[in-house]
Amino acid sequence: MIVLRKAAERGHADHGWLDTYHSFSFADYYDPRHTGFGALRVINDDRVQPGKGFGMHPHRDMEIVTYILDGELQHRDSMGNGSVIRPGDVQRMSAGLGIMHSEFNPSATEPVHLLQIWIEPNAKGITPSYEQKHYPEEERRGHLRLVASPDGARQSVTIHQDAKVYGTLMERGDSVVHHLAPGRRAYVHVARGSVSIGDEKLRGGDAAKITGEKSVTLHTDETAEVLLFDLA
Repeated sequence: MIVLRKAAERGHADHGWLDTYHSFSFADYYDPRHTGFGALRVINDDRVQPGKGFGMHPHRDMEIVTYILDGELQHRDSMGNGSVIRPGDVQRMSAGLGIMHSEFNPSATEPVHLLQIWIEPNAKGITPSYEQKHYPEEERRGHLRLVASPDGARQSVTIHQDAKVYGTLMERGDSVVHHLAPGRRAYVHVARGSVSIGDEKLRGGDAAKITGEKSVTLHTDETAEVLLFDLA
């Protein structure tokens, strides 16, 4: 079964410095029909203006994955990590017992467009940790590149949950297939462009909740960037 989640149905807040869309209930946006999907709890589609960002703030007991679409994001945290995240980079923070971090757009002229993803961990109170890896376009173009997993397979970042995250860059005419093991479900988020899943057409910001299927086939007639979550 495929259930669509249209981009226009998401929660939205424009704070001036931050224009954000929430795929699931978050902050002041609450929809009892969309509080998560399996262990997937948050997909925030954020655009942060030049020189602006999130000051130091706390997190705990959550796997936080940041995926950059355009621009740069500067990260600092209470574990002593500091980095700049760029397109092709995937950052993972395991908040565990508790961390503080900040995220700023270091550019004076260009906005940053990112997806911030929260996945509920399979254990609480773990030691906080941080990881960042780069996945070149050629590794993601035309096929699903594993970028996060519970065991760090294929040099993916490691998350504390039975979930896998894939990213793909697709060109006109491309098709990619993902096979689901029995009892698994998938969540597809179109970051930009458009793809088809069977007879359903998804455009930028659209998503699909997929249950009871043996596989998922994505096809596009234009360029697209897509994330696929394989969930218990």
